[in-house]
Amino acid sequence: MSEIVVFVPRAELDAQANLEGFIEFCRCRLTVFGKDLDFDANKWDVSETIELKAKYHAIRMVFSNLETSTKKNFVPMQEPYLSFAKGYMRNQHAFRPTDNVSGRLVALRVLEAALLEAGTADPVRVDSHILNRAAQMLKDRLAPATAYRAGGQLELVSEFLCVNHLTSIRTIWHNPIPRPVEGVRVGKVFDDRRTAKLPSEAALGALPKVYRLATEPGDILVSSACAVLCSAPDRINELLMLPEKCEVRQPNGENGEHFGLRWWPAKGADPMVKWVVSSMSGVVQEAIERIRRLTDEARTVARWYEQNPTKIYLTAELQHLRTKEWLTLREVADILYAEAVDLGVAREWCKKNIAVAGPFRKNVAVRFADLEAAVLKWLPRGFPVMVDGIGLRYSDALFVILRNGVEVNKSSFRCIIEPVGQGFIWNRLGARDDQKSIFDRAGFTEYDGSSIHVTTHQFRHYLNTLAQAGGLSQLDIAKWSGRKDIRQNEVYDHESNESLLARVREAVGDDTRMFGPLAAASRKNLIPRVQFARLKVPTAHTTEFGYCIHDYVMAPCQMHRDCINCGEQVCIKGEVEKEGRTRLAFAEATRLLQMAEKAEEEGDFGASEWVEHHRAQMERLSSLMEILENPLVPSGAVIRLSPANVPSRLEHAVAARLGYEEQPKHTILGIQEVSR
Repeated sequence: MSEIVVFVPRAELDAQANLEGFIEFCRCRLTVFGKDLDFDANKWDVSETIELKAKYHAIRMVFSNLETSTKKNFVPMQEPYLSFAKGYMRNQHAFRPTDNVSGRLVALRVLEAALLEAGTADPVRVDSHILNRAAQMLKDRLAPATAYRAGGQLELVSEFLCVNHLTSIRTIWHNPIPRPVEGVRVGKVFDDRRTAKLPSEAALGALPKVYRLATEPGDILVSSACAVLCSAPDRINELLMLPEKCEVRQPNGENGEHFGLRWWPAKGADPMVKWVVSSMSGVVQEAIERIRRLTDEARTVARWYEQNPTKIYLTAELQHLRTKEWLTLREVADILYAEAVDLGVAREWCKKNIAVAGPFRKNVAVRFADLEAAVLKWLPRGFPVMVDGIGLRYSDALFVILRNGVEVNKSSFRCIIEPVGQGFIWNRLGARDDQKSIFDRAGFTEYDGSSIHVTTHQFRHYLNTLAQAGGLSQLDIAKWSGRKDIRQNEVYDHESNESLLARVREAVGDDTRMFGPLAAASRKNLIPRVQFARLKVPTAHTTEFGYCIHDYVMAPCQMHRDCINCGEQVCIKGEVEKEGRTRLAFAEATRLLQMAEKAEEEGDFGASEWVEHHRAQMERLSSLMEILENPLVPSGAVIRLSPANVPSRLEHAVAARLGYEEQPKHTILGIQEVSR
């Protein structure tokens, strides 16, 4: 385990000396990312320190400037900022470790760019103007949500510089980039966000056809993985961590069975069984079996290496080669590859991976021992364990394949295995323009003729949105999705205002789904219920306690956001966050009523009016909570209370006029004239 030493600035030194001391401290005394880390290198391999679930590629920190951050031939940051950035990354990972090191690097790159605009690369010169310019660059370059998170990292850099006296001007700076508002369900912003987060209609229509048409191993694997992702809102890394024996079956008491899969949630929730709806259970079982057939041989190879960690895997017909000292190129090719390959392919592999090779005279290639040692080095990092957190071994994993076993233009290895990573799935779904997706190979496109691009996380957003529209409770959605906090549901809810309207309108006239004046109103009308619902519910938008169906085209809000007393307020049972606000409002009304009653007892002027107001508020909230907490009311029920008897502004004006006319006619400034 790395030794952690705390850097302590000396107050008597100036910022420049403190900066030099900090860099020297991080270079020589910190051991995070390894004692042998080359601090002066501009690219650090931190794969041994940071492990990303279901991501098996090398993890590197690249200290490039902002303009070349996405280029292979990058330009490093300028000194002395470069050394500070390296020290900051090493120091922060010691005390605030994270898997998302790229977020910290983005903040460092944009801060350097802002400094260079001011004519310096010295972090000592950082002040509020530099930080504000860096924040502006983030807003200009990144999506709102990404810019907000990067701004948070920039604030951490600012705080670190300030606390450790690394700047000449002590600056307390806060992230000015606002957090994007997710609750808006109308307008172009919502439409764009919904389009980005959900798979397109063309993609959803093409996916089952691709699943049936797929013949290439890679297409079969990816389309089968998508079929599983469409059965429950799962993360791709959770899917790729499934064991080979992941299926669970339980009798349902109706001559049938419930079917589910064992899952290990990636973000802290407890291991669970996710039951698959009956309409998808057959598809998921078939998809799991298709994946299992593609990966069976790789598990056999993994099991061999677990039992024989110092020997190369050979098939039964090649076992006689263990007794040979030298191997021909043809024998090397037979050992390495699962299908016949050109001898030149085997020769190139030997040149790249075996230090001592034969002269290739008389078709003699390498020693068997050298080939065996080279192949063993190609086993996956951490073998035989694939996922440390759950102890999943390669021999038990569902998504383990022969190396290059599902690639189109590469020769599959026979004796080397690898896990299926997220990158492979993403690329086959259209993440890279230079690689054909499963949709391209099957001949499917978007309706406008462009290529279909899908991300695995879009399926998770899609199923969450369907659950919201179907009235599933927030607790059930969170549990189904493997979340620890139900507040995270909101980010995945992309139900449009049209869908909300349709849900409320469908409940009109149905006394099992709606409670209030509209529950039975449609029975008294000689028009279809759908048309009546459109008349009574013209629009809807989010409020603190539910949804407002007031039509602002006809008139502005007459209640001035007094939603609880409004007859156009609609609440949906099961929306935990809004129900929580209702309970808080009830508790507040109860407390205020007690205070007003106490003031009334003490004879305070005007207290009786407040008692009447708070009592009415509490009774109204109590009526709403009684419905929300009634177990007989189903989750997703639409609740609309009758409008409170609140006088209109015109009635207030009339009452005020009458009150004025009842005053003595000759009263001026509180002094009544006496008639002579």
